[in-house]
Amino acid sequence: MFALVDCNNFYASCERAFNPYWNGRPVVVLSNNDGCVIARSNEAKAIGIKMGIPAYQIKTEIEQYNIGVFSSNYTLYGDMSNRVMTMLSSYSPNIEVYSIDECFLDFSGFERYNLKEYGEDIVRTVTKGTGIPVSMGIAPTKTLAKVANKFAKKHKGYKGVCIIDTEEKRVKALKHTEIGDVWGIGGRHAKRLEKYGVHNALEFAQMPKAWVRQQMTVVGERTWKELNCEPCINMEQIAPPKKQICTSRAFGQTITEIEGLEEAVSSFASICAGKLRKQKSCAQSLMVFIHTNNFREDLPQYFQNCVLKLPVPTNNTPEIVHYALAALRNIYRKGYFFKKAGVIIMDIVPDSAIQQNIFDAVDREKHKKLMDVVDRLNNGFTRNNLSLAIQGGRRKWKLKQEQLSPCYTTKINDIIKIRI
Repeated sequence: MFALVDCNNFYASCERAFNPYWNGRPVVVLSNNDGCVIARSNEAKAIGIKMGIPAYQIKTEIEQYNIGVFSSNYTLYGDMSNRVMTMLSSYSPNIEVYSIDECFLDFSGFERYNLKEYGEDIVRTVTKGTGIPVSMGIAPTKTLAKVANKFAKKHKGYKGVCIIDTEEKRVKALKHTEIGDVWGIGGRHAKRLEKYGVHNALEFAQMPKAWVRQQMTVVGERTWKELNCEPCINMEQIAPPKKQICTSRAFGQTITEIEGLEEAVSSFASICAGKLRKQKSCAQSLMVFIHTNNFREDLPQYFQNCVLKLPVPTNNTPEIVHYALAALRNIYRKGYFFKKAGVIIMDIVPDSAIQQNIFDAVDREKHKKLMDVVDRLNNGFTRNNLSLAIQGGRRKWKLKQEQLSPCYTTKINDIIKIRI
């Protein structure tokens, strides 16, 4: 049996965990630059706040319903996620952190346990211990556990835990699950299936396996098997290395001069290099892109990118920043108001299998030792203590975060003070 634990309205719940005033009140969290709604509490959903709606379009509702509005605080959310996952790891020897707010638990060998009671104890303990409410779905496969979790979240009668352990429960759950809500079936496949009269998960599970394989390849067949209680998606305790790494931001204010873009691009390239070292990989090429605000029809538009092949695969920050800036200078044009930039690291290979260049004059062993020192010093800080001078400090490109909450768990100055 597998369990999927999902944090309810995670970003909104993180904001409430340290500010109980918002318990029972509508709360929304905004995207980068306070643009659109990316998280809603149940109360916000109930009054009709739609996911993805621009913040300026709901100003009336915010005032009318006293909605709590928060800028994205990913430092806080990441730390709270780590707390939840750490607690869950004590309940199963095999867990898979699927996303920032979801985790699979392997209950193989738990046959003597009453999984319903065990699950309720987990939900109760994690919710009380972290302040983040969670729901759990338990089933013979990971896909069915996803289905069960949706019912646990929607219906209070389950007490936070829905278990699919009989054929009757499986059929009932699949019958009430729309085909577009099934894990592994995207919008394109959902539309195609609906044309064939398949509107829910049960109808899909009853389709001939050969037809599913022909129409949806082996990926669709795997989902079909999982819905029919045949496990074929294994647990991944260690996340596979990323094949591409991208760091990009929309700026809080438009930038016209190249100096501001250099600060942003060098910072993005530095972040990418750090991620490469963390997964013990090196990059063979990179791409830098910049573009203006396509919503400003009154301004001239410019969209451009540049790809550079690196002479030797590397994860060295100064080297990656050097080539990223070279790409930027190649595509920068005066007279435009730039709104976004980004760096994409491509052609990633393990750092243990690097093709050297006979003409390479860089002392790579020395650079590796330097990066090890930098990573150790910066580890644990919310902001890098050591950075390249080119990254600057003016931060004209910094995100707009007018409703940012404190980093209660990671900054000493933001820790809640209690006066008695």
